[in-house]
Amino acid sequence: EGRETRLRVVLRVRPLTCTETRRGDQQVVHSLGDGAVHVSAARHDATFGFSAVFDAGASQEAVFEGSGMRQLVELAMDGFSCTVFAFGQTGSGKTYTLMGPLGQSDTQPTSPALLGLMQRSFTCLLEQSRSRASDLALSASYLEIYNEQIRDLLSPGPPCALPLRWSKSRGFYVENQLSVEFESLEAIVSLLLQGSQRRRTSAHALNRHSSRSHALLTIHVRSRAVSAHPAPGQGWGAQGSASACPSKQGTLCFVDLAGSERVKETGSSGELSVEANSINRSLLALGHCISLLAKPRGKRTHIPYRDSKLTRLLARSLGGSGITLMVACISPSSRCLSETLSTLHYASRARRVTTRP
Repeated sequence: EGRETRLRVVLRVRPLTCTETRRGDQQVVHSLGDGAVHVSAARHDATFGFSAVFDAGASQEAVFEGSGMRQLVELAMDGFSCTVFAFGQTGSGKTYTLMGPLGQSDTQPTSPALLGLMQRSFTCLLEQSRSRASDLALSASYLEIYNEQIRDLLSPGPPCALPLRWSKSRGFYVENQLSVEFESLEAIVSLLLQGSQRRRTSAHALNRHSSRSHALLTIHVRSRAVSAHPAPGQGWGAQGSASACPSKQGTLCFVDLAGSERVKETGSSGELSVEANSINRSLLALGHCISLLAKPRGKRTHIPYRDSKLTRLLARSLGGSGITLMVACISPSSRCLSETLSTLHYASRARRVTTRP
């Protein structure tokens, strides 16, 4: 096992929306610099620290460069299992941070400045693959967890539930999941758009495009270094021997968690209410696992990964050999204070979690 590595946790504070400004919501979250934020409101006065804080004025590029995302891409290319996941209240900017305003307009292409962590990572990955002396194979898989069912977002035809298995060598894995190879930025962005359009979303009082499922897009990176020196008996035009250049397999997984929400505030009923309860249960299971993982290794009890499909799929990222970046997204509005504090406490606990890459 490698040495213990703490989860890197960064915070993004979205701007007040026009609706929040019109109704007179107060801004209760303030950046103090050096990775700290202060929450000041009636009966609440607290400061929280993170690896980095991006306030309302931070650009998508600043979040990519300042979060450590570029380093995560490079580690995936070096054969590590890397995960980035965004979490927070519904409407707090998780999907925007990861994808930008993806697919919200069919007629107007997304401005390059608005591209999210995912598209910027794809660009970085492809640039790195061209600059490195390696034989690289890239493929992508994309799934959602909707009402505790795992569905393939890239598989043609109506979505059907896929089984989640466990093996000693692989840990938890999804059986029969489609993996699609790609070689260009256009190809992987097309897969992202295709899958995202199949993802379950609905409108409610807090968010017109509320994700009703957790989504996981995984980039599989298989590389074999190409030796600059030919193997014995081969000419200069030949590649080095495979034994001298072992293959590496890394992954880069992007997790867009559905937002935690209070049914009373979102005005959800019927199917929306069922979805909300399923979302909240899985997020509660994730929070419970994080709380236990935040304890020193010698004091940990059993980690209940099997409590939800989400925690099973994130088991390696949180408590195993993965390298993980968490992006906590919050609203600065006084009306969202309770959920904002919940996210901040959640993120603070996650900072104490360690893995062994």
